[in-house]
Amino acid sequence: MFQVENYSGKKTDDYKLLLKQLEALSEGETDNTALLANASALLNQFLGQVNWVGFYIWKDNELVLGPFQGLPACIRIPYGKGVCGTAIKEQRTQRIKDVHQFPGHIACDSASNSEIVIPLIINNEIYGVLDIDSPITDRFDEIDQDYLEKFAAILISYIENKA
Repeated sequence: MFQVENYSGKKTDDYKLLLKQLEALSEGETDNTALLANASALLNQFLGQVNWVGFYIWKDNELVLGPFQGLPACIRIPYGKGVCGTAIKEQRTQRIKDVHQFPGHIACDSASNSEIVIPLIINNEIYGVLDIDSPITDRFDEIDQDYLEKFAAILISYIENKA
């Protein structure tokens, strides 16, 4: 059973607790949808000032909407398009301070002003992306990026190894 923890307010300490929570929720689970659903719920509960947290899965040469928390979203995103498609094309995290300044931004939710997208790569192959939007401009910093990349790496290890 999952219990909501009271976070300390110290960003790095709280992220460390988040990573432990992800591991506890994922241990022994073999269904990828269940893993991604719990991961998006956990991040949504943990992160403040976000309006969308979720996953897009790589299928038939495009990103397809997967488990998420937030308003209904774009269902398909082409390779190289928008922040998510760019993260896949470049195979690196995209931390965008102001999505309205990002060339080709796909506006699924007009309330979003900043975004971070972490590509999920397994055995050198695209699996999908972790996408997080915020209504706050410049919401995500280097600490967020570092720990969200660690979060994604832990999640990938469970998907890859099927616990």
